[in-house]
Amino acid sequence: MKKIVRGVLFFLLPWTFSILPCFGLPTEDVQLVTDAQYFQVAKRMIQEAKSSVYVMMFEMGYYEDYPNSPSNLLIRELADARKRGVRVQVILDLRDKDDRTSKDNRRAGKALSEGDIEVIYDPFFKTTHAKMMIIDEKLSLVGSTNWTYHALTNNNEVSLLVRSREVARELIDYFNRVKTTGSKE
Repeated sequence: MKKIVRGVLFFLLPWTFSILPCFGLPTEDVQLVTDAQYFQVAKRMIQEAKSSVYVMMFEMGYYEDYPNSPSNLLIRELADARKRGVRVQVILDLRDKDDRTSKDNRRAGKALSEGDIEVIYDPFFKTTHAKMMIIDEKLSLVGSTNWTYHALTNNNEVSLLVRSREVARELIDYFNRVKTTGSKE
């Protein structure tokens, strides 16, 4: 039995490390963004956007009873960017009608749409768990932070702010691949 297990491991071990190619991309700068710092960094990035903003988010909260909650302010910044002529696109996760995340994302999506922002929902059979924002095809903010009250104020969260056109291009390509599988609901 041990010989069989060793034989299987010997055969499978090389495949375990070669299935997914891993490659490095050049960067100009990488900054660590932790916890509540994310809100200020994301807000400033949106305010300074000149041409494009791409947001992909697992969960985005819009709180009608709390108009100045951090996620509402970021949604408002996206709408302001759109008014300045910036192209803004958002992809949100969607599961089913009764799921809390889906309800939150539909409310946020409605608020974004009212700001003339293109909102795409992923298909029910696929979970979009990514949390990223790409600005002007050169700045990328990628990490664990959802746009919800607790994620933006209380949680232990970590993200990276990457200044790199190459990284931004790869993330935009990924964004567009996910976008093609989604719908406007």
